[in-house]
Amino acid sequence: MVQIVLLQPPTIIKQSLKEHIVDPKDTMVIECEAKGNPHPIFSWRRNGKYFNVARDSQTSMRRRSGTLDIYARNNPGDYEAEYQCIASNEYGSAYSNKIRLQLSRAPVWPREILEPVVVSVGLPLVLSCDPPPGPPKPETYWMSSCKHLFSHLLVSMGVNGDLYFSNVLINDSATDYCCNARFPYKNIIQQKMPVVVKVLTTRTVAEAAPTWLSPTGSSSSVMVLQGEELFLECIAAGVPTPHISWMKDGEALSVTSRMRVKNFNKMIKIPKASFDDAGEYVCTATNKIGYIEHTITVRVKAAPFWLERPSDLILAPEENGQLVCRSDGAPRPTIRWFINGEPIETATPQPNRHVSGETLTLRSVTVANTGVYQCNASNQYGYLFANAFVNVLHATPRIMGPRNELIKVIEGSRIFLHCRYFGSPVPDLRWSKYGQGNLEGNRFKTHGNGTLEIKRIKVDDQGTYLCIVSNIAGRDESQVRVEVKEPTMIIKRPQNMKVLRGTDVRFECGVKHDVSTPVTTSWMKNKKISLDESNLVITSVNRGDEGNYTCIIKTEMEQKSASAQLMVMDRPDPPTDLELSDPYERSVRLTWVPGDNNHSPITGNNPYDEDDWLPGKWRNLSTYPGNLNSVVLQLSPFTYYEFRVIATNAIGPSRPSRPSMRFQTSGAREIDAHKTNLPHALFSDKCVVILQPNLSDFTTRSIFLHSS
Repeated sequence: MVQIVLLQPPTIIKQSLKEHIVDPKDTMVIECEAKGNPHPIFSWRRNGKYFNVARDSQTSMRRRSGTLDIYARNNPGDYEAEYQCIASNEYGSAYSNKIRLQLSRAPVWPREILEPVVVSVGLPLVLSCDPPPGPPKPETYWMSSCKHLFSHLLVSMGVNGDLYFSNVLINDSATDYCCNARFPYKNIIQQKMPVVVKVLTTRTVAEAAPTWLSPTGSSSSVMVLQGEELFLECIAAGVPTPHISWMKDGEALSVTSRMRVKNFNKMIKIPKASFDDAGEYVCTATNKIGYIEHTITVRVKAAPFWLERPSDLILAPEENGQLVCRSDGAPRPTIRWFINGEPIETATPQPNRHVSGETLTLRSVTVANTGVYQCNASNQYGYLFANAFVNVLHATPRIMGPRNELIKVIEGSRIFLHCRYFGSPVPDLRWSKYGQGNLEGNRFKTHGNGTLEIKRIKVDDQGTYLCIVSNIAGRDESQVRVEVKEPTMIIKRPQNMKVLRGTDVRFECGVKHDVSTPVTTSWMKNKKISLDESNLVITSVNRGDEGNYTCIIKTEMEQKSASAQLMVMDRPDPPTDLELSDPYERSVRLTWVPGDNNHSPITGNNPYDEDDWLPGKWRNLSTYPGNLNSVVLQLSPFTYYEFRVIATNAIGPSRPSRPSMRFQTSGAREIDAHKTNLPHALFSDKCVVILQPNLSDFTTRSIFLHSS
């Protein structure tokens, strides 16, 4: 790889915000980082004058950086000022924005005794807040009785933080109305002294026509900058409480997704104002006594914003170049040019340099034109500031990055052949195959950075590609060898299988691939590597072998996969949780939870009981359909019973369930087996009679039961 050492004027790469608010309790940091060759040295201006950092015991500059650390514990206010960083080397000087350092302040309200406010029911009331200014500007809210006060039809907080009552009610009396200011920089909350409000009752509340609390009078105006928040509010007093409606430019206001109507129509908030929001807004307050109007004229202005920033130029001697500084705003910004921080009007004249408004033109450049040029676009609401260097040098073309690469690619894919280059003047670039002619056709595209793109590559595109860059100072070239391979395909995919436990299983994965490309095959089970084989054989499968098996085919360029599911069929798991319920003299209901059928439906359930004559031996009482999990058993009198259940599927019977609780029957009575459609069993001391309805009424699945 060719490493190019390029001499270059400085470029500012990191700086603090123009309005930089810091906490005076912490180290105050003003950032300034720059690059260039040779590496820049840094200096600072404070309030437009040279700031000697080395002589200030409370300030230091970081190594190989312009960033300032200010440790002003006792007098931080002395450092509130406007700072500007300068990065310089022998080829020019780059300037940062002017950074206004401000201390974060959360001043407390003065300790004051607020006289109680006495007001009669139905009259309007305004409680002032007047929060400390910051910076930054605080968020305000009101509280009473330790609870937030939320805006409603009668009470709302204005943009200035004051609390407005359109007409007070008797329950508005309180001893602790408090305005709170939250300073978000450090999440500090300051509280104003509480004010007592006492509401006097009257026999009747006189109705009153609307009057304005905010804004006052019949008209007002608002100026907002483009992109900033716009608040329009109209808060009225009156009894009954007035309703607020809005119009814009003579028509009912159309509320869009950019607007939010708040405080029961008393406020319109537009988070990001645009020029379309300018106009005349009329708010109307109406109640049954009358109405009033207020006209708010909204003017939208704009601080300068970029349309096109100036870009760095690297030019060869005798070339021409342009720096463009296009911006807009309201009013339209004024453009000023500087070179190495000096106004271009007072800089050393250069006959080949010409300024025309937002464009600076250089013709037939020489080394004397090398430097850092600054453009400032400003109006009364703000400014933009940008650096762009002009570097005049004579450089032989050089290709950067690896050379003589070998790239292997799959047929039909897209490929990018890179050829990053540098030279002055800017070299011409040409790609060819085997060094002959130019590449033609819509499948070939040369990008501005020198990269050759080949779409839907074919086997015929295989070969050696040559990148050539040249200018008046010389030429350079690099080649890339491209090999096009057939795509890898899985032509025989593994199949889903459902097998009996104990059988052997074979998953196959057939592959077609380029003969010159080595292929590896591996298998994964449930996303875990299993083994490396083209075919997978599992002998005497059991339940633990169940899962998703994936065959993975890898080459050095691509990877393909195919999956299959293995299910192992087995006897059911034994039923669980046997419960006895509905006990009678000679019957009981037996209920159980079926076990897993292990991929073969349960066809029957058999209850068993223990043989009185052969302890430890269990008798099969009957067979019930596999879809049942609850049966009523008819039993012999004066007998102890204990039951087990065995489930059966096509593979075989399950292991017996755990025994149920013991159950004792009492005296005998005749049972009518036809009163239920469930199977019944009738037991005597010596024999068992099964009363079984027609099995065609059930599914073909059945159950085996045990009882003791």
